[in-house]
Amino acid sequence: MGFLRGIFGPSKDEVWRQLSREIGAEFVDGGFWKGKKVVARVEDWTITLDTYTQSSGKHSTTYTRMRAPFANKDGLRFTIYRRGLLSGLGKALGMQDIEVGCPEFDHDFIIKGNDQAKIRALFANEQIRELIQSQRSIHLRINEVKGRRQGLPEGTDELHFHVTGVIKDVKRLKSLYELFARTLNHLCHMDTAYEDDPNLVV
Repeated sequence: MGFLRGIFGPSKDEVWRQLSREIGAEFVDGGFWKGKKVVARVEDWTITLDTYTQSSGKHSTTYTRMRAPFANKDGLRFTIYRRGLLSGLGKALGMQDIEVGCPEFDHDFIIKGNDQAKIRALFANEQIRELIQSQRSIHLRINEVKGRRQGLPEGTDELHFHVTGVIKDVKRLKSLYELFARTLNHLCHMDTAYEDDPNLVV
């Protein structure tokens, strides 16, 4: 085990258990069928970290994701990801690229959304921008849920992050957790998310 750990580094379980201890979260071992996850609380919101796998023919891809359901008062939607080779194609197909007025940030990221004023106000937060910039790969968005999942009431949406592969870097995971916490709080201050959200869990 020590030899393999020396080659591959600590296991996901080790890293995620450490993360749970450091942020005061719960490491949940759901077994073979439900998998393992980290469940953390930020005020009245619940943030869940887990992995999922998508199969296509003979190939499968595992993703790390983080989710936090919240009562979305005004239906705000946005997606942000690093600018890359396919970004120009998206713009050519008519996707809206919202600039927030910070040249370096606008150069590095593509932001799409349905309310330019609120999205600019969200990303005017310097700490949120710094946390996003610290992620070498990021795809962060607000998903429309609308109660399609069991136990989530109508009008529930979620802040959602996913990336290819399994993240086994405590520092990066803590940065993601802080990004979610600050984003949810800022959405609340912008009067988009309710401060007294019900106990919504994904």
